[in-house]
Amino acid sequence: MTIPTLTTARLLLKPLVADDAAQIQHLYPRWEIVRYMVSSVPWPYPENGAEHYVNNVALPDMAKGIAWFWSIRRLESPDALMGIICLYDVEDNNRGFWLAPEYQGKGYMREASMAATDYWFNSLNKPVLRAPKAAANSRSQRISVSSGMRLIRTEKKAYVSGLLDSELWEITRDEWNARHVS
Repeated sequence: MTIPTLTTARLLLKPLVADDAAQIQHLYPRWEIVRYMVSSVPWPYPENGAEHYVNNVALPDMAKGIAWFWSIRRLESPDALMGIICLYDVEDNNRGFWLAPEYQGKGYMREASMAATDYWFNSLNKPVLRAPKAAANSRSQRISVSSGMRLIRTEKKAYVSGLLDSELWEITRDEWNARHVS
């Protein structure tokens, strides 16, 4: 399945390509971003970290049809990557994202998340979306709450910043479509 470009009122979500690694490498390795990432993310982030991840994890998983990755860009500046959002067809971890700090607090990630979640339910026809997150990640929690997700489980998990309380949030396709008519 070819991954489409998604558009919102302000954003362009372009399928991830190898050339995106250079911009990811420039934006991603910052504590504000990585502290709530899973502990498998190397820290300090290596000089080839983005290239390795894009070419050896993201693109192969996209080719297998188990992942959908998009770079997040503003419509007004489509060449500048702001962050990444992805969907994964794995148990209890279906959506993840990051946004460079200079773009946070402007509603961009909520907008990108709505587009990707709608794609999950109404293009991929998945029955449920689950998103794990560090309990301390209040910005990510607000995105889950605003989209109608509910907290279904808490546990301890290893993140780059250490062993933290972790939450698993969920919404079903029926719940999504009842709230978000396309």
